[in-house]
Amino acid sequence: MNSILKSKEVSIAMIVILLSIILAFISPVFLTADNLLDVIKGNAVLGILAIGMTMVIITGGIDVSVAAVTSAVCVILGKIMIMMPDSPISILLLFLIGPLLGIILGAINGILVAKIQIPAIVVTLGMMSIINGLVLYITNGQYLNSSSFPSVFLKFSSFEVFGISIVILMFIAVALLTWYLLKYTLIGREVMAIGGNKDSAVRVGINFDKVQIFVFSYMGFLAGIAAIAQTAYTKAVDPNGMLGLELMVIAAVVLGGANIMGGRGTVMGTILGVLLLGIVQNGLILARIDTFWQKVFTGIIILLAVSYDHIQYKRSQEKLSKIEVEA
Repeated sequence: MNSILKSKEVSIAMIVILLSIILAFISPVFLTADNLLDVIKGNAVLGILAIGMTMVIITGGIDVSVAAVTSAVCVILGKIMIMMPDSPISILLLFLIGPLLGIILGAINGILVAKIQIPAIVVTLGMMSIINGLVLYITNGQYLNSSSFPSVFLKFSSFEVFGISIVILMFIAVALLTWYLLKYTLIGREVMAIGGNKDSAVRVGINFDKVQIFVFSYMGFLAGIAAIAQTAYTKAVDPNGMLGLELMVIAAVVLGGANIMGGRGTVMGTILGVLLLGIVQNGLILARIDTFWQKVFTGIIILLAVSYDHIQYKRSQEKLSKIEVEA
C-alpha cells in the first residue's frame, strides 16, 4: 500500500514539474517567485479543506458540505468582527470561535453518519442545502467588505514572514498538524488502519463510529480555519463566494492519489493534487484562455488523472493477486 501511494505521489510530482516547464515556455511570468506564491496563496483555502477531506475519504466517507460550512463560518465571523474591539485579542477570539463552530457542524455530520448510519453523501448533501439556505437568508446574498472589519484583522491579513503570506503559513501549519496526527497519534493510526482494512481494524477493537465522528469533526475544524484564511485572503465575506468549491476539494484529494471509495490517501499527495489544480488554472489564465474553456480543460485533466490512477491501482491489485496465487 505504501509503495503504491509513494509511486502515485512521484507521478503527480513529475506531472507538476512537466506542466511547470511547459507553462514557463508559454509565459515567462509563470516561474517568477511572485506568481508561484500567488498560486499557492490563491489555493491555500482549497488546500486546507482538501487536507481535511483526505482523512474523511481514507475512512470511506465523503463530505460535500465543506464549502457550505466554510461559508457559514465566514459569515458568522464577519458579523462578529463588526462588533469586536480593535485589539489583538480579536484575532485570538477568531481562532477560537471559527474552529469551534466548524467542529460543531462537522460533529453533527459525524454523529448522523456514525450513530444513525445515514450514508455520508446524503447527510452532507442535506447539511449543505440547509446551511446554504440559512446563509443566504441571513445575509440576503450581500457581502461584507473590509471597511466593516477592525484594522487589527486587516493587519493580520497582510502579515508576511519572509514574503510568505499568513494564508500560506496557515496552509503549511494545517498540513504539518494533519501529517503529525496521522503518523504519530493513536486516532491517526486508527484512521489509517480503517483505511487499510476496515473489517480487520474493527476486529482488533478499533471503534469505527468514534473514528467517523472524529474525521468529520476534524473536517469541520479545518473548515473553521479555512474560513479565517478565506476572509483574510479576500478581506471580505461573500456568501456565494465558495459555491461549488466542494467539487474542487474532492478532485484535489483524488488527484493526490486517494481512492474515492476509501482505503488510501496521504497529506503530501493531497498537497500535490492542490498544486496541480492551481498550476493548471494559473497556466490557463496566463495563456489567456477563456474562463469557460478553463473549466473544460480542468475537468479533462481531472478525468485523465483519476482514470490513470484507477487503471494503475487495478494493475497493482492484479499483480498482488497473482503473487498470492503463485505463493
